[in-house]
Amino acid sequence: MKKFFLCVMVVTGYSANAQPIWTQEQAKAWGATQPWLTGCNFIPSTAINELEMWQAATFDLPTIDRELGFAEGLGFNTVRVYLHNLLWQHERKGFVLRMKQFLEACDRHHIRVIFVLFDDCWLPDPKPGKQPEPVRGVHNSGWLRSPGPALVSDPSTWGTLEDYTKGVLTTFKDDRRVVMWDLYNEPGNSGMEDMTYPLLEKVFQWAWSVRPSQPLTCATWNSGEKFSRYNEFQLKNSDIITFHNYSDPANLEAEIQKLQSLGRPLVCSEYMARTNGSTFEKNMPVLKKYGVGAINWGLVSGKTNTIFPWGSKPGSAEPSLWFHDIFRKDGTPFDAREVTLIRQLTGKK
Repeated sequence: MKKFFLCVMVVTGYSANAQPIWTQEQAKAWGATQPWLTGCNFIPSTAINELEMWQAATFDLPTIDRELGFAEGLGFNTVRVYLHNLLWQHERKGFVLRMKQFLEACDRHHIRVIFVLFDDCWLPDPKPGKQPEPVRGVHNSGWLRSPGPALVSDPSTWGTLEDYTKGVLTTFKDDRRVVMWDLYNEPGNSGMEDMTYPLLEKVFQWAWSVRPSQPLTCATWNSGEKFSRYNEFQLKNSDIITFHNYSDPANLEAEIQKLQSLGRPLVCSEYMARTNGSTFEKNMPVLKKYGVGAINWGLVSGKTNTIFPWGSKPGSAEPSLWFHDIFRKDGTPFDAREVTLIRQLTGKK
């Protein structure tokens, strides 16, 4: 994750034979009906990755419900949650049922959901079935890309990805519990670079053909020259603007000010890495000041090992300063002062 500075272009995207993206006026009208979106990227502490979260054998609704309660207690109203194409391919009916159960649990806690369809981060060869145990001390030792480079690089396989995209969006396209759709997390990451770009274009086209009532987005995340084509496409074609920023508050504020010229609602859908200088104490007030949605990475320390920093080594001891996450499994906070601050900022009584 690099510090993000970006030349913003105010442009409107479109797709042949599909309904257009929202106009600025539509985006602003949607934004005017929303609360300040606050929350976290969510996976239960008992799951190492997307498949373990959602597969029938390991779907842990009691833990999900309990940990959503921790989020509600902070005043969070939003969670960002990753799906996986293999779930649609191998256990479609059960997957949809479990998505509905998850949405019901979120609704009980007054939380809405940002679903993420695809992802270029971490391990390249996802397989259904039993998932590996965590490697002690290693950040995200079992997180999976979706769909992974083998399919990304082979357009002849994209029929299954199209079916997944259209199927999930069609099923939930008018569900009030879904606040938005994040179509592709960090396209080009993990060395994928230009390889993902053609698929990203297709994913947007498939989503436009469904045109759900909720906004469609894809977050910018890297300002490097080799990602300029991605950044332009993502900003041009997202109904609302989402972005990732794991840098200090001055960097965050500069990025917000640049993105404001697009005239669309803004959501920071990943932030908060304590040892990077991105903290609740310093960064969350900046997001609130500008009315930018604030979705941090992590809630409960668990099998993803995200209390450890990027690049952590096997066998590392628990860090004195956690990288991500807020609570231990029993609901006690890493830092009680953070919890108090978050509740103050969200207005939780």
